[in-house]
Amino acid sequence: MNNICGVNFRDGSKEELLPGVTSDFPYIASCVKLSAPLPWHWHKAVELFYIEKGSLLYNTPNGEFLFPQGSGGLINSNVLHMTKPKEKSDEITQYLHIFDTVIIGGQQGSRMEQKYITPLISSPQIDMIALYPDNPKQAQLLKKIYHSFMLSEEEFTYEMKLRNILSEIWCQLLELLEDSKEQYERAGNYDRAKDKIKTMMVYIHEHYHEKISIKEIAASAYCSERECFRAFHNCIHMTPVEYLKSFRIQKACQILVNSQEPITLISNTCGFGSSSYFGKVFHEYAGCSPSEYRMKWQNNDNNRQI
Repeated sequence: MNNICGVNFRDGSKEELLPGVTSDFPYIASCVKLSAPLPWHWHKAVELFYIEKGSLLYNTPNGEFLFPQGSGGLINSNVLHMTKPKEKSDEITQYLHIFDTVIIGGQQGSRMEQKYITPLISSPQIDMIALYPDNPKQAQLLKKIYHSFMLSEEEFTYEMKLRNILSEIWCQLLELLEDSKEQYERAGNYDRAKDKIKTMMVYIHEHYHEKISIKEIAASAYCSERECFRAFHNCIHMTPVEYLKSFRIQKACQILVNSQEPITLISNTCGFGSSSYFGKVFHEYAGCSPSEYRMKWQNNDNNRQI
């Protein structure tokens, strides 16, 4: 299981880069140790998660969801999402299964895929399925999700056992959806805005170290500045400037953890300019100074940045 405290992005599409995922078994298990927000991102794979410690906030274009200890859920394929601790002082431990549904649905076009996979992952209304232990049916499923992370890669027939338990979890998720159709029948008319905002996010990911304007961000998706603001507000509930700032901070976090570069150089590299301004923004974001953040994560022997 990989230990994670950050996010890197794939060149070109700028989806989240998932190290260790291979075409012959497109799956990764991760333990996320989080004390600061992770930026907005997406991936084709679905994300099944369980909160072991702390309270985590998930944001999607359809709103904000709070997941306390013992809860969990599913993030659907290609859904924009970001996470952050409920309180800045919180330290979160989260377990993740991230996998391509081909593992449980079989080859493309199969009956399994058409009947049980495509209706869920292609639904614009379902960006997330939230599970809480105070609901008896959901509590049973959460126990199964938690125990699924206890499988060891050293076990005989590990891949088959993992596929079986993921399939069982998927079946129970479908049953829960069938029982609560009304919850997921609300409008989800974000598709066009999602496409535009992903294009603008790619532009920011490629030019965050430069001085860039709202006009340039909007032009990357062939839209007006007003439409740019509206897309960011409707999809991720942030302004373009707020997203740019949060992305710059995330890149700074990665450099802090993985290098001994001076703080001033990191500030300039990430587009902040003055180190005093960088320190102020960083503290607002992470609840500590850049130096304290570096000391905390570089002293964590289990840390590995992706």
